[in-house]
Amino acid sequence: MRAILFLVPLVLMAQAQTPSPKAAPKKAAASRTSAVKKKSAAVKPKPAPAPAPLATDNDKIVYSIGLSIQRSLGRFDLSEAELALVKRGMDDGAAGKPAVKLDEWGPKIDSLAQARAAKLAEREKAVSQAYLDKAAAEPGAVKTPSGIIYREVTPGTGASPKDTDTVRVHYRGTLVNGTEFDSSYRRKEPAQFRLKEVIPCWTEGLQKMKAGGKSTLVCPANLAYGDRGRPPIPGGAALIFEVELLEIPAVVNK
Repeated sequence: MRAILFLVPLVLMAQAQTPSPKAAPKKAAASRTSAVKKKSAAVKPKPAPAPAPLATDNDKIVYSIGLSIQRSLGRFDLSEAELALVKRGMDDGAAGKPAVKLDEWGPKIDSLAQARAAKLAEREKAVSQAYLDKAAAEPGAVKTPSGIIYREVTPGTGASPKDTDTVRVHYRGTLVNGTEFDSSYRRKEPAQFRLKEVIPCWTEGLQKMKAGGKSTLVCPANLAYGDRGRPPIPGGAALIFEVELLEIPAVVNK
């Protein structure tokens, strides 16, 4: 009897330490989950393969088709969901299974483009106006009655060109966000043109310069490419030009 009483605490202790049949699977499941998490953490996703190089001229031409499409889509200001629809339309068209008739819905594209372009232009003009106000307040900046902001960087010598003259210049053009859209420096070739044949901002602004001089012209949209813009220049965009007047060639203007 004494032996039995002695064993009772040991049996109870053993029962307390032994997990119940219901608790055991939970512990095992937790262990498996922990192991899976550790394994997942250890396995890093493989980086996406680098795109194939453009090895041939044909590759570059075909790649340029994509660039051209991307540029043409810019005026629509498409969301990610809308871009997915564009891709779906291309895939369905390639498969010969379009979901709508192009003859019916295609003619509506222009009206959508015009509506989206108008919204983009208003947004761009608001951003541009803030930049114009800031540029006009910079030291040395002069705002003309037309709205051009002119700042001389390096003075030139000699006569200034007339609007009937031909000029030879180096220049760099950027948007207000700093994006470069054109540069004769990058092409390593100066541009030559008659002042009457360029945007009004240039026609007016370059007449304030002298040969050998450098200036910055900040052009409001109405003196550049207006609300319609010109790819890659968005509608309503103010433009910044760094201009170097190299010379006024002795060209007979007709």
